[in-house]
Amino acid sequence: MLVMTGTGTEVGKTITTAAIAALALGQGQRVAVLKPAQTGVAPGEAGDLDEVVRLAGKGVTTRELRRYPDPLSPEAAARRSGLPTLGPGEIAAAATALDAEHDLTLVEGAGGLLVRFDADGSGLADVAWALGALIVIVAQPGLGTLNATALTAEVATRRGLNVAGVMVGAWPAEPDLASVENLRDLPNAAGAPLLGVLPGGLAATDHDTFVERARAGLSPWFGGEFDPEAFTRAASANK
Repeated sequence: MLVMTGTGTEVGKTITTAAIAALALGQGQRVAVLKPAQTGVAPGEAGDLDEVVRLAGKGVTTRELRRYPDPLSPEAAARRSGLPTLGPGEIAAAATALDAEHDLTLVEGAGGLLVRFDADGSGLADVAWALGALIVIVAQPGLGTLNATALTAEVATRRGLNVAGVMVGAWPAEPDLASVENLRDLPNAAGAPLLGVLPGGLAATDHDTFVERARAGLSPWFGGEFDPEAFTRAASANK
């Protein structure tokens, strides 16, 4: 089981989750993706899990526990809408049930590790602790990402959690100097290896292209072909 978290919003968590799911499905694994709280999406509208299925394939099992219409933290969105909040116990129970019937379960959070699910301040870090699951940090490539990644990793360590690695969720077509240099420094910031770099714009590709690029951008740990040293050398050669 993997808990997918980000250094912030819009860093590519859903795309990264879909990429990992796609490769696992291609290996014949039974894959489940749990989205505890979907915010900013009205009832009946397509959410993150619909995107995962579209990109990874219809073989993935998905489950969403709560949906709130306002684009806020789950706790704030629940408060505004008057809908029930979500606690770590309910999330962990749902993830455990899925994991019992699947080879790989991915739990995709909202924002970062400390984004609040309820008025008690519970967040994804509490869920990961309850599950004893490894954490994958999805980060931005550019300026400021090292601090955000280090803070996320420090929270994980203080909570007794284990970080499997860090991913870049959307690598730009024309990376700047900071992005290229950050490839070398992200593992130090995370205290864990660089497990992949996915190109930006993957959401606009078809399924076959998505799987091909996911394989190229993900570590062999996920069944991919990504070589962090070779990728860093190639990126640096243009700077």
